[in-house]
This record gives sequence, C-alpha cells and structure tokens, in this order.
Amino acid sequence: MPRPFPRPRLRSTAAVFTTLSALVATSLVTGPSVAEPLAATPCALQRTEAHHSEGLDTWNAAYPRPARSLNAVMVFLSFPDSVPLTTTAELTADHFPATSRFFERASYGRFTLRPHPLGHWIRMPKPSTAYAIQRDWNAAHRAAYLRDALAAADGQVDFSRHDIVYFVADPDAPGVDSDATKVVNLDTPLRADGADIRRVVTVFEQHPPDRLVLAHETGHVFDLPDLYHRPVDGKGDWDTYVGDWDLMGSQFALAPDLFGWHKWKLGWLRPRQVACVQGTGPTRLTLEPLGAGPGVPVVGAAGAPAFGLGHGTKLAVVRTGTDSALAFEARGPVGNDTDVCRPGILVYRVRSGAASGGGPVEVIDAHPHSEACWETSVYPPLADAPVGVGESFTVPDEDVRLEVEGRTVSGAWTVKITTG
Repeated sequence: MPRPFPRPRLRSTAAVFTTLSALVATSLVTGPSVAEPLAATPCALQRTEAHHSEGLDTWNAAYPRPARSLNAVMVFLSFPDSVPLTTTAELTADHFPATSRFFERASYGRFTLRPHPLGHWIRMPKPSTAYAIQRDWNAAHRAAYLRDALAAADGQVDFSRHDIVYFVADPDAPGVDSDATKVVNLDTPLRADGADIRRVVTVFEQHPPDRLVLAHETGHVFDLPDLYHRPVDGKGDWDTYVGDWDLMGSQFALAPDLFGWHKWKLGWLRPRQVACVQGTGPTRLTLEPLGAGPGVPVVGAAGAPAFGLGHGTKLAVVRTGTDSALAFEARGPVGNDTDVCRPGILVYRVRSGAASGGGPVEVIDAHPHSEACWETSVYPPLADAPVGVGESFTVPDEDVRLEVEGRTVSGAWTVKITTG
C-alpha cells in the first residue's frame, strides 16, 4: 500500500501544543453554520444543531464528504514502557482492506477509502500509563496524548496530503484500553502543513480487533451518529434502537450495511433512487435490495442468482413531522448484509433533532412478539423486524400502512404504502 510522504519539520512542538489547547469531547461539538446544499425534496429533513444531525437538506462542510476518493494516514504509536509484539503491517491488515471494501460495497463503488500506513512505529515521549487512556477520557489526558502524537509524527507525515488521520496505539502497551477507540473532534481545528485537522481517530484496538470497528469510527468522520443506546449505568442492552441493521449501531451487526437514509445523506443514492411518498392513499413501489449494486448478484424470486439491479429505487420516505420521517428499504443477503437474519422491508423512524446516541434512528419492529437468530444477533428482538412477502404492517402511532405484495424475477420487492 502507498505510504505517507516524508517531509521536513515545518513547525515547532510549542506551536502544536498551543493549537491543541481547545480540545473538546465528541459529544459536545455541534454543527457549524457552514453548509453545502444537498437534497432538495419535501422528504429531506433539515439539518439541525444536534451533534451528527440526521438532517440532509445540507451537508455540514466541516466533515469530508465521501463522494470521492479520500486518503487516510495511519500513524503507529509505541511507548517507552512497552516493546510492540505486533508489526505495523499486521495492524494495518487488521483493518484493511476490510474497511475499504465495506465502504466500496456500501457506496456502490462511488467512494474509495485509500489507506496510507506509515510502515513503522513512532515513539511517544511518555509511558502509555501516563495518558490515563479509557472510554470516557479525561480532556486533559486526551489533549496531552494528541499533542505528543502529533508532535512525534510531525517530521514524518505530510498531513496536508490526507483527509483522515488514524493514530493507532500499540495494543499491548499496559496503559492502552481497547474500549477507548473513538473519534476526537476539535473545537478549534489544528493547523498542520497548511491544512486543518478537525478530528482524529484514536485507535486502541486489541489484535485482532473488533469486527469492522474502524469502519464504524470512520463513519463518524463522515458525520454519521452513534445509533446505539448507552445505558446510564453502563448495564443493560446497548442495541435497542436499531439492533443489527446499521454499522453505526454495532460493528458486530449481522446486517451492518448503512441505512438507506445514511447513503442518501452521503451522496451514494441518486435523487431518483429515493421515493418521497406524499399525499393520502396508496402508493405502489418497487424497492431494490439496499445492498445491490450494478453487477452484484441477488437471489431472485425463484431462488436463482439474478443481475441487473443497482440503479432503481432503494429508499421510500414518508415525512411525519418537521423533524421526523419514516423510511422503508429492502434488506436481504447481498453486499454487506450477507449474514442478515430475516430479509424483508425494514421500517425505521428518523429524527433530525436527536443527537448522536440519543436515538436519531429507531427501527420499528413489525414482529414485536417474536425474536430471531439468538446465537448471532446483537439484539434478537429486532432481528426479525422486517415485513416479509405477503405481510402487512401498520406503523404504530402513524396513519401509515405497508403491504409487501411480492418479489420480481430480478429479486426486487413490490410494496404498497398507504398514508392518510
């Protein structure tokens, strides 16, 4: 894989320290006023000041939009109190090409994530235990870690050539906590090589790491929210909002492909692939499997592989309020969802005013009295949430009814959505 370009030292460590003085926690950063026009349709919720708002009428220009190739540098950090037991090549292989492949499939080939691993360890000035690394990281310790990491890498990485920064810590160092992997947002961006660094992915994963964990964290770099529910006391189930149905809920999900709403937000669905259902009465639609792209085989109605899908309607939306909507999409064993528990039409509610971790998306269970895939699902009560062929479902608290009428020969789903 390509490596970062070495460069001479361009700024002092003191300058790095000064710039890092304005670090804030991820959950405290709100969207800036700078925006770029995105979706122009009555069903596109407006972006709000909620952190990682699900509004998609405009794009938050503080985040890189993955509608093109993006370069990501991986900087590997060792510590004086530990000799690495793994190589940088092994740690790179823990995350790539799996992370790039996930996004390639999710985006239907419209986005490429290009990793640039540094290829050797960079020594931090302090022992790993000095940074008190943990999930809910003290701001001062976090700032010290980033300050030292950036200063150590300063002479060996040209940050202006990269869109994403991964700081990967030695997983076997005594002070490294694998639960602390996260994206750190910067209230005031760092300046390096004439470029702003607004956020850094701090990777503390064990070797081998959690499944698709880097894809989840990279999703935050693209302004996607956490979809899990974190219990106040840290106990109980974390996956009650979306279960297995999106990587931003759980990297262990059986069907980790991003929701159609997220693909719309990121620019991977074309306007003609989103059906905005308005007015009252029935609307009949044909929904292609969300994971199907051009040339990707899909199991057809007769159980045989079928091709030719990828350009049709992927998402249907019913606006239900100023900051809420219902979304309908077909999920099945294709693309990133090959291990899906139960295929069908998934229904979920989107709220643009809900912040990351506060339930901005909630899957609506069409089978609330049953569960499925107990041995593999992250949350069995939602594993069988989709509406299957021949079934109908009235959305609770909404005057909206879904009927799944059948499958086409090519594997698409024919549905009827009735409103009013």
